[in-house]
Amino acid sequence: MSESFKAIDPANVVRQITFGQAEALVFQNRAAMAIAAANAIAAAMRRAAGMKSSFRMVFAAAPSQSEVLNALTTIPNLPWDQVVAFHMDDYLDLPPEASQRFANWLESHLFSKVPLAEVHRIPTLGLPEEICQNYAKKLATAPIDIMCLGIGVNGHIAFNDPPVADFDDPFSVKVVELDEVCRQQQVDDGCFTSINAVPVRAVTLTIPQLLDADRLFCSVSGTHKRAAVKATVAGPLSTDCPASILRTHKNCTLFLDLEAYPNG
Repeated sequence: MSESFKAIDPANVVRQITFGQAEALVFQNRAAMAIAAANAIAAAMRRAAGMKSSFRMVFAAAPSQSEVLNALTTIPNLPWDQVVAFHMDDYLDLPPEASQRFANWLESHLFSKVPLAEVHRIPTLGLPEEICQNYAKKLATAPIDIMCLGIGVNGHIAFNDPPVADFDDPFSVKVVELDEVCRQQQVDDGCFTSINAVPVRAVTLTIPQLLDADRLFCSVSGTHKRAAVKATVAGPLSTDCPASILRTHKNCTLFLDLEAYPNG
């Protein structure tokens, strides 16, 4: 039985499947999925806090993650004061104060709600290459203990869209161009009014950097993600679906609702 499974009520699990070295847990609806994911993340936080004076977490920023973060921030007595926090991607070419910036989204949904030890935001100003290099240096000072992520409609993890995803990327942080499917998703999620308003460039943690985390918690919901989930758990290992690489991580749990489950 996995650590994630131990941290939740088994009665709430509709399906449990293994894909590669990873596992997927399926729940009746988005709310049940979010609570289960939050409880599993909380258990991992307590375990890390018992082993280290401080530990490091990376968070995704997207409407798909809001329920998980809301549930997580309402769990009492979590060791937030031992957490050094990072986020995994952000847009370039937006004003620093733009609400769509992922650092600002996380400020509203997480950073302002809990007493974190440290928060390292991807900078909004500066040369993109220097932003990547400086953020990579901060990430490299110690291992990442817990990674909280999602999967995009095109199968991206962070902003590693299929055209730019590299399973053997030599960089840990890089500048990417966002593909049209990814940019349209930002509109469909209600973050932008039109695709023309969505930035073309972003800074993202690369796939090797994501996989380097000790524990991965990936939360996905909705019928619009079903094809990406199917490719993740049952398709070929390919950058055509960057999330398919998750099956190679022995400590990755995918949390799904029935709508996102391809056999639901």
